[in-house]
Amino acid sequence: MKTIFVVDDNDTSLLAAKAALDGRYKVYALPAAEKMLKLAEKILPDLILLDVVMPEIDGFEAMRRLKADERLKQVPVIFLSGKDDEESEKQGLELGAAGFIHKPFSRLALIEQLEAHL
Repeated sequence: MKTIFVVDDNDTSLLAAKAALDGRYKVYALPAAEKMLKLAEKILPDLILLDVVMPEIDGFEAMRRLKADERLKQVPVIFLSGKDDEESEKQGLELGAAGFIHKPFSRLALIEQLEAHL
């Protein structure tokens, strides 16, 4: 079973993504980028769903840290965000994201994106 990290500081979004993926994947729901980076020291995920707007370390900074880590730089990251402006999407893709999904998301679209990158 593939391992997915879902990183979002919004409990509702975090639980919705986890519920959409449970049963298909081993899902770790993480409320902050720091927790994701710490867990990634022990568990190598197959894919990361990452929110953009979070306190302390935002998704873009978390992405920079992931790409700087030899162990994690090949892990596909899909941004899952309420930000729906072109500039944010462009920035995420330029940082190396595999995709950008806007909230609210459809379960089917989310799973299709994951499957395409796993």
